[in-house]
Amino acid sequence: VFRITTFGESHCRSVGVVIDGCPPGMPLDAELDVQPLLRRRRPGQSDLTTPRNEEDLVTILSGTEKGYTLGTPIAMSVNNKDQRPHDYGDMDRFPRPSHADYTYLEKYGIKASSGGGRSSARETIGRVAAAAVAEKYLRLAHGIEIVAFVSSVGAVSCEPMDDFYPSLEDGDDAAAAAEKERAWRRKWEAWWDTLATVTRADVDASVPVRCPDAPAAARMRNRIAAARDAQDSVGGTVVCVVRGLPPGLGEPAFDKLEAVLAHAMLSIPASKSFEVGSGLRATTIPGHVHNDPFVDAEDADEDAVMADGSGGADGEHQHHQQPTKRPRPAPSSSAAAAGAASSSSSPLTAAAAPRAPRRLRTATNFSGGIQGGITNGAPLYFRVGFKPVATIGRPQATAAYAGGPAGTLEAKGRHDPCVLPRAVPIVEAMAALVVM
Repeated sequence: VFRITTFGESHCRSVGVVIDGCPPGMPLDAELDVQPLLRRRRPGQSDLTTPRNEEDLVTILSGTEKGYTLGTPIAMSVNNKDQRPHDYGDMDRFPRPSHADYTYLEKYGIKASSGGGRSSARETIGRVAAAAVAEKYLRLAHGIEIVAFVSSVGAVSCEPMDDFYPSLEDGDDAAAAAEKERAWRRKWEAWWDTLATVTRADVDASVPVRCPDAPAAARMRNRIAAARDAQDSVGGTVVCVVRGLPPGLGEPAFDKLEAVLAHAMLSIPASKSFEVGSGLRATTIPGHVHNDPFVDAEDADEDAVMADGSGGADGEHQHHQQPTKRPRPAPSSSAAAAGAASSSSSPLTAAAAPRAPRRLRTATNFSGGIQGGITNGAPLYFRVGFKPVATIGRPQATAAYAGGPAGTLEAKGRHDPCVLPRAVPIVEAMAALVVM
């Protein structure tokens, strides 16, 4: 079982992680495998992120030898170098609005005197470092690829489809209604195409925003800059896609894959919501449209399958978002022997032997690659919503811990006006840790 334990607080000497359950014999190098992911998460990347200047250089302390994992616990550490605890002097007297100061003090009777302590995003360094190990294994052993990107900042979005299924307006005839639905479907098809092809290189080409849609990225940058200049903050969403997952991952009840993913994503600081596939949009889509029809992955012509699985009244073809099909593995020698034994037995026995199921796929992917809590082989995609950063430069009124007159807090620490660009590698990290 791959399991991690993170350690450290915002302004302590170092933060890091201990990994248990990593397979032995895997090549692992701190600079080549772990550091690139930490660079994507580190502060100070641009004028749109916190100016705290941390290099976040990782050191592997144990669990490897001569560049290979030993199968023993892997410990990794990153030193904090640019701490400024004096920026948080008023925290001893006043809880910061919408921070964890008050709740931590109520629960534990003590809290870190500077920064957010364990609730700080500095804690996620250990998660990203551990995910570098998990991602490498998933890529080498199973060809799994994980890509996340910023899909919205405030009201600026790069998602091409409308929020809701088109409603019929008074006076719409059948032809007008059909055209509305076709236009709506085309937007979803374009979205599935994006999810099937987007790469991390595409995403990082738009740094500091990390949105692969250039026009939307420019508008997002302006929105973040406006919040920064107003000493305010802004939230938004990150979309993540996992490609290459086989059918069958997940459990049917309490450990449904989307439930485990939600648990992981909502543990990220500042996260507020989680949606799989069509998410909340599904509440407005008719069932006959939202259902993902199955087709034979081996025989069907991808360009000839209709949106409703039956050919469609208007003859319009549904474009498929699924990646190129993978050939099924050849049967093992034991399976081949069993098949030979079956064929040499009586016709009745041979006829009664179960036929190996054919590999299916779905013509559409409103489900987001998960049905009944279990993967169906389609790309898994989900959306995580993040609130505006709680620490802002504007004066905010707050009560004192000890009672007496209320006070006013003005943040002096160095903080992001928007967490989304740096949240992208954290969302990818948590996805990798769940799939691992």
